[in-house]
Amino acid sequence: MTKGPVSRFMAHHYRHFNAAALVDAAKAYEAHLMKNGKMMITLAGAMSTAELGVSLAEMIRQDKVHIISCTGANLEEDLMNLVAHNHYKRVPHYRDLSPQDEWELLQQGYNRVTDTCIPEEEAFRRLQKHIFELWKQADSAGQSRFPHEFMFDLIRSGVLEPYYEIDPKDSWMVAAAEKNLPLVVPGWEDSTLGNIFASYVIKGDLKANTVRNGIEYMVHLSQWYRENSAGAGVGFFQIGGGIAGDFPICVVPMMYQDLGWHDVPFWAYFCQISDSTTSYGSYSGAVPNEKITWGKLGLDTPKFVIESDASIVAPLIFAWILGW
Repeated sequence: MTKGPVSRFMAHHYRHFNAAALVDAAKAYEAHLMKNGKMMITLAGAMSTAELGVSLAEMIRQDKVHIISCTGANLEEDLMNLVAHNHYKRVPHYRDLSPQDEWELLQQGYNRVTDTCIPEEEAFRRLQKHIFELWKQADSAGQSRFPHEFMFDLIRSGVLEPYYEIDPKDSWMVAAAEKNLPLVVPGWEDSTLGNIFASYVIKGDLKANTVRNGIEYMVHLSQWYRENSAGAGVGFFQIGGGIAGDFPICVVPMMYQDLGWHDVPFWAYFCQISDSTTSYGSYSGAVPNEKITWGKLGLDTPKFVIESDASIVAPLIFAWILGW
């Protein structure tokens, strides 16, 4: 693929240390795709609020990612940015905020994520009333669906379009809905919409099983992996740590060790962008070789760790893959 100016800059300047690891990981990702391999991307942290969709959406549209595992926060925060972007508040001096400053932001209806404050009324509430209608319809019909399936239906219905405040081409959730991209959302309950759903269950408005759970996601992922891991296999591109990465990577040892499916291949590529340190049992900071002992990666699996800020590194790697 002919490379654009961003990629050429990286190739010339990124020669050592984390910069070199970034280019090596990008080249190996590209090589995996050229062998017709599949790739999972996992999104932890606040990547949607960081507007990773500006590059990730194009990765989805160009079939450079084949399945995503994300937290419930990343699932909803991409749509929040889509419908309420103009109401967000940036606080560049967030390191200097006092407890009183934080309290005042709360009183103004803002929830802070590092330097970005999400406007509760415009973001959460614009989604809540529409997603509740979908939950209620499924609940009344005795149906049970995954969290991301409700979100895809919400996007496809068009009810959010009057609220759009960014170009929808920069929303990775819009791109995923258009592609019907497979998603895994472990621990969805630990999200704003998950909390809202729980409140409706407590009030008796909805039944808990209307939204399918994490065990069902693992079963769904095992089926997807079995169907897609032939040939060059499935790679694992992990942004940050946490459950978004920990949950899906375990599908391989689960099938091999617990189900006895010894024909299941290891993950075929592994890269993690993280600044977590290897100390006191930190799994997010563990070097990839530790995953060999858990039956997740093989002896010859290409393995990369880029110890840096994912909001900087991930768009650069995506730019390489996209030829920018």
